[in-house]
Amino acid sequence: MTVTIVGAGRMARSIATRALAGEYAVRVVDRSPRKAADLADQLRSAAPADAVPDVRGSDALAVEGADLVVLAVPYPAGLAIAAEYGSALAGSVLVDISNPVDFATLDGMAVPAGTSAAERIAAEAAPGVPVVKAFNTCFAGPLLGGRVAGLPLDVLIAGDDAGARQRVAAFAAAGGLNPLDVGPLRRARELEALGFLHMASQERLGLNWSSAVKFLT
Repeated sequence: MTVTIVGAGRMARSIATRALAGEYAVRVVDRSPRKAADLADQLRSAAPADAVPDVRGSDALAVEGADLVVLAVPYPAGLAIAAEYGSALAGSVLVDISNPVDFATLDGMAVPAGTSAAERIAAEAAPGVPVVKAFNTCFAGPLLGGRVAGLPLDVLIAGDDAGARQRVAAFAAAGGLNPLDVGPLRRARELEALGFLHMASQERLGLNWSSAVKFLT
């Protein structure tokens, strides 16, 4: 199984690390081939000595044939990429991890009420390419290790295609995480609101971006 991660930042690194833990092949793509190659080198060097991780860095055109394509980029970039890649994403599940937040203030959303970043990305994607919202309630630091307070991180998953949701859930579980299927893509509105609240609470609660959203029973 192959996951292509678009972007080379901290979330890209953390999701790639979980992918390698689940024995997925990883492709890191970025508009800067150097950034993609640097992240691929970091991932290989962090692997156990007896492991030979299948990870490669490439330019932003190398998305064909992946089981999952993860948009580890801000919402505006993800919107443009979904439209640009078009039919190159055929057969892949497109995973939106963004929180469409006003990052200048952390005090508002960048999409109007009644929609979500994920739904807008789905509208730009080629027909037949399923979009799934996931990982937006996770921060890069905790996600790198996959656990907080000894418990696996919850990954809340929303999408209109049940098979696509299952594919993302299997990916999360393979990486040591706890997938939770919350239903259709319109639930991304609530997931993005939850992601926004989680981000906006960090300074007020002194959480230092090391917290996690967890469902307990």
